[in-house]
Amino acid sequence: MLGREFWAISAVFLLLAGAGRAETVVAERTIRAQAMIMPEDVALSDMNVPGMLGSLDEVLGMEARVAIYAGRPIRPGDVGPPAVIERNQVVPLLYRAGALTISTEGRALGRGGVGDTIRVMNIASRTTLNGLIAADGSVHVLAGS
Repeated sequence: MLGREFWAISAVFLLLAGAGRAETVVAERTIRAQAMIMPEDVALSDMNVPGMLGSLDEVLGMEARVAIYAGRPIRPGDVGPPAVIERNQVVPLLYRAGALTISTEGRALGRGGVGDTIRVMNIASRTTLNGLIAADGSVHVLAGS
């Protein structure tokens, strides 16, 4: 019985020791907003900061949404997918409802990456809509906008 208790207690200590070993991604140098994050820009730190990114895979290849200062932990909102649409760019604007598809041109009123929601002005009607950026650079109008 003593052997079973020993292994149970050992397993609890190993789990607790592993739980305390979290890493946090920190900036190695100041990264300006809208810059692509490269391997030399970030590193893992042994400090555990709740709510901050903990893996380099979550940051590399992403775009800085704000200025990130050297030595500071990186929050999830500080980075995002690289912009595929720039402000004032003319973009395909698509509306889909069942089998119906309407397409026209729009002017982006902001910049963003795949999956971001941006405001777009329909060039023909001058109506401002909200849309979701697709991987092909088109903007899909959100229902009710």
